[in-house]
Amino acid sequence: MLVKNDRQKQKELTKNAILKVAEEIVLQEGWQAVSIRKIAEAIGYSLPVVYNHFENKDAIQEEFVRNGFNMLAGAIQSTREKYTEPEQQLTQMALTYFDFAFSNSAYYKMMFGLGIPSCQKAKEIEEICKFSGNIIQVISSLMVEADEQRKYLKFHTLWSILHGLTSINMVNITAAPDEMQQQILLDAIQGFIKNINR
Repeated sequence: MLVKNDRQKQKELTKNAILKVAEEIVLQEGWQAVSIRKIAEAIGYSLPVVYNHFENKDAIQEEFVRNGFNMLAGAIQSTREKYTEPEQQLTQMALTYFDFAFSNSAYYKMMFGLGIPSCQKAKEIEEICKFSGNIIQVISSLMVEADEQRKYLKFHTLWSILHGLTSINMVNITAAPDEMQQQILLDAIQGFIKNINR
């Protein structure tokens, strides 16, 4: 039993080392520079050891997507619980999203390496559902008529605003957003809330 636990622990350590190196490569060179060979060389293991944990680069990205959306969903949920008014919740959740992206930039870049996940992909990954569910519930509480189609339209509009502003700022800066960038985000969110029933 002890040997099995040690083996499991070693497997987990190796997996975490692979993910850590992938994260460092993304921060320094971008997602396109990540390769199984480069990861194996960086951690000092053979290619088969890395392939034992992840069958390809896409599997590594999916792990980052799951972990990243789990962290983001937790941050969004925590923010939502601090406020009672839906307008406050949505505004603060937008700021939390923005903060998350810059505090976890490698994760964020890998989570959105191919843009906002498609509806099908979002349905397949529980962590994305958890994130989107929180925001959709708050959007619904602000809508006079909240049919499913309009809720999802408004959710995707909001997500596009958040992701678009985040992406623009990630290209132009290396540190956290300044006050002006946060004011632009707040202005966009206030406009979104004001027009949510149109």
